[in-house]
Amino acid sequence: MKLGIVGLPNVGKTTLFNALTGSKAETSSYSNASAKPNIGTAKVPDERLDWLAEYYHPKKYSPATIDFVDVPGVSGGGKGNEVFQAIRQVDALVEVVRCFDNEDIFLEPADAVRDAESFELELILADIEIVERRLERAKKNAKGGDKKYKREAEMCEALIAHLTEEKPAREFEFTEDDQDILIDGGLLTVKPVIYAANLDEDGMSHVSENANFKALSEYAAKHGAAVLPVAAKFEEDIADMDAEEAQMFMEDLGLTETGLDRLIRTSYDLLGYISFLTAGEDDVHAWTIVRGTKAPRAAGKIHTDIERGFIRAEIVAFEDLKACGSMQAVKEKGLFRLEGKEYVMQDGDVTMFRFNV
Repeated sequence: MKLGIVGLPNVGKTTLFNALTGSKAETSSYSNASAKPNIGTAKVPDERLDWLAEYYHPKKYSPATIDFVDVPGVSGGGKGNEVFQAIRQVDALVEVVRCFDNEDIFLEPADAVRDAESFELELILADIEIVERRLERAKKNAKGGDKKYKREAEMCEALIAHLTEEKPAREFEFTEDDQDILIDGGLLTVKPVIYAANLDEDGMSHVSENANFKALSEYAAKHGAAVLPVAAKFEEDIADMDAEEAQMFMEDLGLTETGLDRLIRTSYDLLGYISFLTAGEDDVHAWTIVRGTKAPRAAGKIHTDIERGFIRAEIVAFEDLKACGSMQAVKEKGLFRLEGKEYVMQDGDVTMFRFNV
């Protein structure tokens, strides 16, 4: 999974990036849109994998990971091709929106919905340029009588009209025949969005009373987006603490999970991701797949040869393994399953793939 941390300048994107990845990227404001993104990786905490590691004592421990791309701030007239290119490479957007006031940095009080709309408009303007170019090509190709390009031109015209009303592409009703523009069209506003409402510590302590957070939550609900309250500076500070000290400070803010844990859960839910697990003395490993993935495709996450030569999947639900205490007990209770090519993988499946190539 690759998540882009985006937003307007100076709203706390790099501070959040540092907190999530343990990086030490410079947090001074970007001077222009040509600055390079920061890139970092975070391990996905998984208590199931921890339990399996205690059970197998493997040589290798391999949690799932998330790549974070800290994208320079976007502002001003649809500019910033390098920035937009970085956004095109990610699976979803974590849009940091300011929900705090700081007179030393900002001349105006926070207005979360205004900022969210302003950032969205920059992406919409970039999408209009993309679709206009595609429309021009489609019209040219349609002159030869090809119905495919005629249909594409019609769709592009409808999408441009939609975008011109300042509506993102994710709210456009694409037909099944139009799906190719989602796959290779490079649209920005088709990306799923998580609004990271960035609060100061006082705001985080009283998040339900924060007017900007409430307004942003209502805005997100109208547009099918997720919203997550964070205190980026606080998260960056506790990232340098030992676990016990960090837990104490989190409790002071009424938090039971770190921002990373909450963001991971929100991201998995938004994108429809789950994890299956492989385990043994050599390695315990978490693999991220899309919910609804069948066993052979899941096997391909490990290696294409396993998908190509798939025979069966040997599966036990993690909760059954934990409850029974051993694989032998699982088998004795009839909870060990053999599944074929049509089996749809479930979150927490502890799996061994059998294959022949």
